[in-house]
Amino acid sequence: MTTQDLGISLDTVWMLLAAMLVFFMQPGFALCEAGFTRSKNTANILFKNFVDFMFGSLLFWFIGFGFMFGSDGQGFIGMPNFGDLSFYKTDLPVEGFLIFETVFCATSATIVSGAMAERTKFSVYCVYSLFISLLIYPIEGHWTWGGGWLCNADAGSFMMNTFGAAFHDFAGSAIVHSVGGVLALIGAIVLGPRLGKYDKNGKSKAIPGHNLMAAALGVFILWFGWFGFNPGSQLAASGEVNRVAISHVFLTTNLAAVAGGIATMFITWFKYGKPSFSLTLNGVLAGLVGITAGCDVVSPTGAVVIGLICGTLLPFGIEFIDQKLHIDDPVGASTVHGICGIAGTLLTGLLSVGEGALYGHGFGFLGAQALGILCIDGWTVVCGLILFFTIKKTVGIRVDKRIEEEGLDIYEHGESCYNH
Repeated sequence: MTTQDLGISLDTVWMLLAAMLVFFMQPGFALCEAGFTRSKNTANILFKNFVDFMFGSLLFWFIGFGFMFGSDGQGFIGMPNFGDLSFYKTDLPVEGFLIFETVFCATSATIVSGAMAERTKFSVYCVYSLFISLLIYPIEGHWTWGGGWLCNADAGSFMMNTFGAAFHDFAGSAIVHSVGGVLALIGAIVLGPRLGKYDKNGKSKAIPGHNLMAAALGVFILWFGWFGFNPGSQLAASGEVNRVAISHVFLTTNLAAVAGGIATMFITWFKYGKPSFSLTLNGVLAGLVGITAGCDVVSPTGAVVIGLICGTLLPFGIEFIDQKLHIDDPVGASTVHGICGIAGTLLTGLLSVGEGALYGHGFGFLGAQALGILCIDGWTVVCGLILFFTIKKTVGIRVDKRIEEEGLDIYEHGESCYNH
């Protein structure tokens, strides 16, 4: 075996290991969402997290992979591949790369379920999960990771001519998380709040989740999985450049997570008189989402700053969406993934050591980041509105009042998660 063969084998194992870690985020999301909602809907929530991955895996393999990575990448959308992977040329096995990209696609779809929990028809959830995996995610992914116009740094390209820099999202603050967060917000708006969430004067009433232990375990699992999500996006571990890169990304990812949790803990302590455990859990996730775009290009200090900012935005964002906009998001997905995904993408434009404005490189890169997030989330808003309003006006998106009151587990699935 040559040194090159050995390097490719090592890189393949690293990529597949990272894919396993990202797949393990599915139970993390499932436990987190279930813990933050009521026990009568637990089986429904767990089931939806399985559906995301089952549908996503099939659709992304059969068509979505081609939409994202097909053709030269300069158009609006790639060519569907219909299960044929031979079009994609890479040093690593294409089957392994497909699996790695599949778990990212499933993550984007899973984010939406939390914001629409406890009142959405299961059949309808299957439909919109299908569209996210089939069209919404692969098309904006084509503009970016598919070699498309947003990430094209070639001389003479639109981004280089306009900003002198291409859009940068290393592991998906915008491409995965903000897309899921924006869709979550649109879905929650179209769906409407849970029964009893707001009184006749519009005052928000807390609906506590049934199991903070499950939610905490979910966050720990997500944190663990993020060490595949971010370092794994290097897609290689052999050689000095790669081993230094993945080690750096491990460090920045963890520092942002802890900074996010600490910021939220102290803000809630000051704001409410007691440190909120449930909000601090989301603060950790806020830091993780924020660092995902620039984890490879910011310094450890920059990672802490991003985590602190996202952890600070978290409680205020959740409060604003809930109490001012009267949008019911049971798990805070719109803030964690939407607001913090956008913030992390923009902060990369400021804090990138090599291109950031705060390092004396001008505002071109920040402009590229701003245009990227505007295009990606603008596309998501348009698709989300069309998708959710079409479903609402045709087959209906929400379960009946009695089903919502008594729980989706029994009525939608004929079984309960807890049998006392």
